[in-house]
Amino acid sequence: MGPISKFIEQNYFHFNAASLKDAAKAYKDHIDQGLPMFVTLAGAMSTAELGISLAEMIRQGKIHGISCTGANLEEDLYNLVAHNHYERIPHWRSLKEEDEEALLARHLNRVTDTCIPEEQAIRVLEGFILDKWKAASKEGKSFLPHEYYYAILREGLLKPHYQIDPKNSWLLAAAEKNLPLIVPGWEDSTTGNIFAGHCIRETISRSCLKSGIDYMIFLYKWYTETCKKSGIGFFQIGGGIAGDFPICVVPMIEQDMELDIPKWSYFCQISDSTTSYGSYSGATPSEKITWGKLSIGTPKFIIESDATIVAPLIFAYVLGQ
Repeated sequence: MGPISKFIEQNYFHFNAASLKDAAKAYKDHIDQGLPMFVTLAGAMSTAELGISLAEMIRQGKIHGISCTGANLEEDLYNLVAHNHYERIPHWRSLKEEDEEALLARHLNRVTDTCIPEEQAIRVLEGFILDKWKAASKEGKSFLPHEYYYAILREGLLKPHYQIDPKNSWLLAAAEKNLPLIVPGWEDSTTGNIFAGHCIRETISRSCLKSGIDYMIFLYKWYTETCKKSGIGFFQIGGGIAGDFPICVVPMIEQDMELDIPKWSYFCQISDSTTSYGSYSGATPSEKITWGKLSIGTPKFIIESDATIVAPLIFAYVLGQ
């Protein structure tokens, strides 16, 4: 047990701190039993550079599948190839509308306190992925969104553009492990918008890209095969479609396909949402029992805090750091 793990053990006893420690211990116990863990990423986790800790979790076999938003998928690579051109805006709360417009004029897209440079990040990646889309269109082939990214990384096409230590890219670690990846609602991303634009201009074929339904079919096959060996844990960062889409594979199999399947065997969510607005993101784990996603005996944890602070601490604990 390293200094971070010891600090958590010695200082975290109540409220969200206690929930963090309990969830981290249960995660580690789950992995130590040889059971797989599925992680979901919502919010701007890649731009928050969660890859620094997430990539090591992937390399050490502490994560066995990931569901993420299209933004988290692409933004890990934006950071990989354009980090030196990012600008941090520590005084973002005091920006005036004129300041925001000035950032736009400089082609800087702001995510809270961080600006993503359009030319060095978005347009660089567009060039590589557009070549892949065109090739698939010409050959009459079709792939899932993340498979194009995996191909670009495995072929080393981005290496000349790396601006961070590649060990801090979670998507590169996932590609090297061929980690199962689910990207529901990928269309709601910058690269998704780019894809639609090229379809409208007829530079590529719409059929070169598989859809969210294909992701659910892929997830069904992965979940049923993995469950033959052991129960699967569910570690949710944020809420939204990144979490709701994959957790629904269990009720789909049970209720719609009328097949027996084990429910998720561990559940933890880091969220700052509340339950009073009817949101999925703010729903308590017990609500998921009514939907057939979790059982009464499933270990359940809610940490109502900032995921950019909490997730790296839990990962450090699981890694024994």
